[in-house]
Amino acid sequence: MTYISAHAFPQSNTERCILSIDLGTSGCKVGLVTVSGRVVAWAFRPVSIVVVGQVGAEQRPEDWWQAFLDASRELLSVADVPPDRIVAICSSTQGEATIAVDRNGKALMNGIIWMDMRGAANLKRQMRGSFKVAGYDPIKLQKWLRLCGGAPALSGKDPAAHMLLIRDSFPEIYERTYKFLNALDYFVLRLTGRFVATQDSILTSWVTDNRDLNNIRYDDGLVAMSGLARDKFPELVRCTDIVGDLLPAVAETLGLSPRTKVIAGAIDNSAAAIGAGTYADHDAHLYVGSSSWIAAHVPFKKTSVMDQIASVPCAAPSKYLMIALQSSGANNIAFLKDRIIFHDDGLIDTEPSPDIYETLDDIAARTPAGADGLMYLPWLFGERCPVDDRSLRAALFNLSMDHNRETLVRAVFEGTALNTRWMMKPVTRFLARRPPHLTIIGGGALSNAWCQIFADVLNVPIKQLRDPLKANAVGAAIIGSVGLGLTSFEDGVKCVETAQVFEPNPALRNLYDDRFGVFTELHHRLAPLYRRLNGSKGRQNG
Repeated sequence: MTYISAHAFPQSNTERCILSIDLGTSGCKVGLVTVSGRVVAWAFRPVSIVVVGQVGAEQRPEDWWQAFLDASRELLSVADVPPDRIVAICSSTQGEATIAVDRNGKALMNGIIWMDMRGAANLKRQMRGSFKVAGYDPIKLQKWLRLCGGAPALSGKDPAAHMLLIRDSFPEIYERTYKFLNALDYFVLRLTGRFVATQDSILTSWVTDNRDLNNIRYDDGLVAMSGLARDKFPELVRCTDIVGDLLPAVAETLGLSPRTKVIAGAIDNSAAAIGAGTYADHDAHLYVGSSSWIAAHVPFKKTSVMDQIASVPCAAPSKYLMIALQSSGANNIAFLKDRIIFHDDGLIDTEPSPDIYETLDDIAARTPAGADGLMYLPWLFGERCPVDDRSLRAALFNLSMDHNRETLVRAVFEGTALNTRWMMKPVTRFLARRPPHLTIIGGGALSNAWCQIFADVLNVPIKQLRDPLKANAVGAAIIGSVGLGLTSFEDGVKCVETAQVFEPNPALRNLYDDRFGVFTELHHRLAPLYRRLNGSKGRQNG
């Protein structure tokens, strides 16, 4: 789907544009964004997920690339913008994906994405020591924290575990691998032919010394701890670096000049923090896409191992980005739509209407708060913050004959918001202040009902941007403009506009305080059962 912004791009306008890529888990969005941050055109192509067993999740890199080409050609065909005004391409992509490529840049297998937990056992073997602190060898943990500012996720969801999985389970692929790339790095490779990684895309390989933001570099000791060959890691660049010119073949396919510059770009967390307009220190945003997170720029490097929160390198110079990441966000709504309401099992023969998400939004808005006592636990694929537990799974609790589809819809919206509240306490502790508001972005931010539910459940004002779905693309465009020397981050974020603010309803405070107490007690009581059912000795394989 494509649309053009309300204001046509006049031929007399000499303002330059960035072709901005936003690759998420659900698909590839491409925007044509002026250097002043105005979105001229927009297109999207979906990308499917390959589920492997109970804990594996992959995507085909060629699907990413084809989605980008198709969306780009569509928007360029309808946007009345001369090619010579498109001066650069800059990407924002899902983080913590791992693609093994050969010397020719060909992907050797599907990309292992951030939901995949198959490498947890491989990581555990690599980290083994005489005793453990919070699941880690204490000597290795101390080194990771001191140099990196974090440590590999025990759930196996980041590249540190993905690469070990390939090394141990796909040795023939490992031998043929020239470089391991993140999704962002893969796009840069396809656009320029260069094998590079940015300071944020390399982060969760846990092999870089991040203490000096102006000199992030590989550390030989960390590389040795990773168990991976040093030469399989790519050259490091900054997010704002010009990596090179667009490859002639790609330029011809898109109808762009081969002199179009390619900026390194950033992973989604970093780009979102810029595109949300939250550049100032401690100004937090809430992203609700397939996954969900709370993030804020901070002037310090810090790690909370127990809460799974860290401040890490990002696109902004001289700043770290605090990130508290959860595994499931709006994918709970997608699951409700695709697997429950419109599951293709022969019981129904209707297709969901294009405005199904608006319908679900209306249902959630008109259904009384509290969902008549029905509780939903949104852990479809384990959890990361405030607990790193790969065994957790989603659940409905307290279902009765009095409930119906409306209460189920409301419960799913509320359960995801309660899960966000669960990580607000450690976020507040990490920042040493409670965020006075949260700027919400991502697909979930399109739902007015959900924005109000988040405000009520979190008891904090929620700022909804004018174009919340485009925040990552705008962030990538600002990064590209900074890389070209056309703006600064401080000036670039001035283009971001707030559409409305959702204030908490004081009348619902006691209700959601009580529901949150039940939510956390359910986790406390059910966690041992989840480990029994889905742990290494249960039906879930590692």
